Amino acid sequence: MRMRFLGSLSEAGACPTLYETDRGTIVVQGMQVTDAEALADLRDVLDGETAVEVPRELLTEIARRVLPDA
Repeated sequence: MRMRFLGSLSEAGACPTLYETDRGTIVVQGMQVTDAEALADLRDVLDGETAVEVPRELLTEIARRVLPDA
């Protein structure tokens, strides 16, 4: 799998950051959620999955940049 940088709101490419893959998926780089109460709210977490926190503004900005008519 190869990834292409989409963008970040952080300085020097630090997290949180979004990438687009050559498989048509999005990869999120960010701080892992470790708060027990927050993790208890997740549903159907499979082995190997984790939760990553990103600011809403990052998703909005990337959507505006890469999606047609966003």
